[in-house]
Amino acid sequence: MALAAAFGAMLRTADGVRIDAAHTPNGSLDLGIVVAHGFTGTWRGPDTRRIVHVLSKFGGVVSFDFRGHGRSAGQSTVGDLEVLDVDAAVKHARAIGYRRIATIGFSMGAAVVVRHAALHGGVDRVVSVSGPARWYYRGTKPMRQVHWAIERWHGRLAARLVKRTRIAGGGWDPVPLPPYEAAALVAPTPLLIVHGDSDPFFPIEHAYQLYECAGEPKELWIEPGYGHAEAAATPGLVRKIGHWISRTKTP
Repeated sequence: MALAAAFGAMLRTADGVRIDAAHTPNGSLDLGIVVAHGFTGTWRGPDTRRIVHVLSKFGGVVSFDFRGHGRSAGQSTVGDLEVLDVDAAVKHARAIGYRRIATIGFSMGAAVVVRHAALHGGVDRVVSVSGPARWYYRGTKPMRQVHWAIERWHGRLAARLVKRTRIAGGGWDPVPLPPYEAAALVAPTPLLIVHGDSDPFFPIEHAYQLYECAGEPKELWIEPGYGHAEAAATPGLVRKIGHWISRTKTP
């Protein structure tokens, strides 16, 4: 399967961080879709490129590397200042000329797009895939490993060497608005929450907490057999999400 052509761009966030991005057009300026990858991901990775290819059947796509990831500058704050990265991508999509903008995030990216919609607005629909509802969750082995990479200097070194992810040390001060509280502020923008019942990182209670806190309009899809984020997302699931994005109308 040949992937759609992507045109590179270098964005700059409100706090001055250079963000590596790409625009994958589909011939229409009706709908632009901003894709936010998960922790240690990159828009150049095969999983994200595959998702972008499927979504490009529904609208033009802007994908990017979060700060501290891939070819973007800065250091990862693991969901805090990343809202500025999403905002830069949304503004880029508007500058291209897209009339409607949807954001879709995976895992960490899911938390960020929900927080972005709550704090910055300016989007027409939001999709959270495999997202956490709250911070500091350590209830699964994969999440304990993630916290080791974030909180220990040798974990941050390993992430830098193995995943090309540069993580800021020192922790959050103050602690950013958690996703479940942010979800309550997204309405009236439509919010779709997608979660797998086989997610090894975040159990489905996270999806239910996000959904219960969110206002209408909202939808919750618990996908049987689906694991976590980009790597487990099948083309069929991505197409289903693409249909929801393209058909859902903003109140």
